[in-house]
Amino acid sequence: MTHQNSIYQATVPVALYIAAVLNHPAITAGDGNPDVETQGRPTLVQLLDWLGDTAYNANDECVDIDQRLYGGGVLDEYEEMRAFRAARPAIFSAVRALLDHDDADVRHTALVAAIPLIEHPLLTPHQSDLASHARHLLATSTDRHHRDRVLDALKAWGHDTSSMEDASDIAAREHYARLRAARASWDGNWTGGGYSDDPPF
Repeated sequence: MTHQNSIYQATVPVALYIAAVLNHPAITAGDGNPDVETQGRPTLVQLLDWLGDTAYNANDECVDIDQRLYGGGVLDEYEEMRAFRAARPAIFSAVRALLDHDDADVRHTALVAAIPLIEHPLLTPHQSDLASHARHLLATSTDRHHRDRVLDALKAWGHDTSSMEDASDIAAREHYARLRAARASWDGNWTGGGYSDDPPF
């Protein structure tokens, strides 16, 4: 359905099916039952995770990167990506219904999934509503992935997040900055050892 950030022909029908069954009793019936859950997470949360990850793989930033690498007409030739991006309103409609779910993990995962979906021109009016949910998440959640996603979204939407960041957010931001600086300064000559052959292998 997806592999290494790629969107395939099967991705859109599967995403639409998942969106359609998010509120089905069969999806939530096993929550709390370790025989039904996998990887220790409820099925509903895992499905939302997949929708969110796939939506991030099809967001504007990914398209911009592909256009820089492969030329400005990449979407013209990438029918599967266009189809997924066109389906974002339908997927968002299902995800949005879970933003006020009783379970915090479901609420927060739904929010993270919704963020890339509202890049669709028809969905941008929902930005202020998602920003409100994002501020609540930052006030209650310690999940690093969730916090990174909503902080990035709020900044992209023009919000000042300085008062919403805690010590872990600042430490994470500084860590990411160091990684970016190291990546930018690497000249392709590995000097750290540990390889029997020089990359690429």
